[in-house]
Amino acid sequence: MRPVDPRLLSQARTTRAFLAGSVLLGGVGAVLTVLQASLIADIVVSAFQQHTYSLTTPLTLLAATALGRAAVAWLTELTAHRSVARVKSTLRRRLLDHATALGPGYLSTRRTGELTTLATRGVDALDDYFARYLPQLALAVVVPVIVLLRILGADLTSAAIIAGTLPLIPLFMVLIGLATQSLMDRQWSSLSRLSHHFLDVVAGLPTLKVFNRAKHQAATIARITDDYRKATLRTLRIAFISSFALELLATLSVALVAVSIGFRLVNGTLTLETGLLVLILAPEVYFPIRQVGALYHSSVEGLSAANEIFEVLETPLPTPGTTPAPDLRTATITLTALTVADRLPPTTLTLTPNSVTALTGPSGSGKTTLLSTLLGFTTPTAGTIHIDDHDLTTLDPTTWHRQIAWVPQHPHLFAGTVADNIRLARPDATDEDLHTALAAAHATDFADLTMTLGENGAGLSAGQRQRLALARALLTDRPLLLMDEPTANLDSAGEQAIVATLQAMKNRTVLFIAHRPALLATATDHHHLETPTPTPTTP
Repeated sequence: MRPVDPRLLSQARTTRAFLAGSVLLGGVGAVLTVLQASLIADIVVSAFQQHTYSLTTPLTLLAATALGRAAVAWLTELTAHRSVARVKSTLRRRLLDHATALGPGYLSTRRTGELTTLATRGVDALDDYFARYLPQLALAVVVPVIVLLRILGADLTSAAIIAGTLPLIPLFMVLIGLATQSLMDRQWSSLSRLSHHFLDVVAGLPTLKVFNRAKHQAATIARITDDYRKATLRTLRIAFISSFALELLATLSVALVAVSIGFRLVNGTLTLETGLLVLILAPEVYFPIRQVGALYHSSVEGLSAANEIFEVLETPLPTPGTTPAPDLRTATITLTALTVADRLPPTTLTLTPNSVTALTGPSGSGKTTLLSTLLGFTTPTAGTIHIDDHDLTTLDPTTWHRQIAWVPQHPHLFAGTVADNIRLARPDATDEDLHTALAAAHATDFADLTMTLGENGAGLSAGQRQRLALARALLTDRPLLLMDEPTANLDSAGEQAIVATLQAMKNRTVLFIAHRPALLATATDHHHLETPTPTPTTP
């Protein structure tokens, strides 16, 4: 994996200024390190060799350089954390906006838990990458060069030893990083799978309890969790071993320099001040690069998550049309040989203004797929959808969707009041409008508009959720109403109420999926779908 992902730089422009600041601060820190080492060597030689004890000025300068290094470290941390906050906010916003723009057709192909993990834990995992790894990477480039140049000016032999051993550390980092990356990818995959499975289990917990399958799913989650634990421990084991290897390599390299200096001090070919200066600076050459290796392991989870994030961001958006959609109160919708491979057989259907059409067929015949294609969420394999003389693909999706009210088989209700849920598509509706819509949907048990609902209508029956969704659709007063099994979760009384609502509708084109005879009786047209024949695969 590349040490700096250029996609992160292109998606988060604030990172560039942050990296430039890190390089500048690293250069200042390196100069202060060299100055500090020179002062220490000068103080030691003056006190113990030259017996000079008037050291007020050197000690004051030494304290000032120490404070300067502390200030540089503080500024680096400060800019890092501020930068990472902007980067995370930018990436999270881009991820959510892009995934939303891709539409339900794309989202249905992804696991909900994976996307949730990407938008939360995945983006947060970039903390270590931006706040620690990138600043250290800048220091690893600037500091060794400046310090090595100072050593070169003081002692050519020590500079040659350091220059010969220094490349070994990045070489070992690359080799260890390749092994770590494959383990971290497996760890991230396990975490995504665990998140998705746990989310599904929580959503379906009532059903699992009814069929006494909750304990079985608990065992499955425990197994996946154990796999994730083992993957994490394998990654940590590699991290610890790599830190030990890098520390050992750097220690041996510094030891070579120290042995060389010791022999030359004994021979009298090297002064004590120069020897002390080189011994103090030699570890500073290796330290930034060793830190890069250590911090890489803490940031590699963020890099793995970033790869997943950019897979979503780099998915091309569908090219929308630009022609305003015709008024559906007077327009005719024609589906001609519309086909979706293995999901919808060739279907020809005409929806005239103010008609009520029932769509029937066995499970898997493509009824829901047809509605999804009509909504523009699914791309057909063949065939066309025309609204009067306009192809649906040429229409502006915004003007098209503004004329459609959609009631899915499993409508989503968010945590909030009844009024908030019904006003979702029409925020300016009055309380009187809400009561009218509730009465039309025969959802009079929600007369208290301030009643708070749980996430996804927790605590409500399936029939109550269905009636609230219908009231939300009726409130919009849009000319095209699409419904997927609107009475599937209702008792006979609720079904009769919905039938009465459909019979009372005027100035709307209605297309609904249904099987029950009472609902079919309200339709003026009826279209039956057959199960599509699977496409044969070529051996």
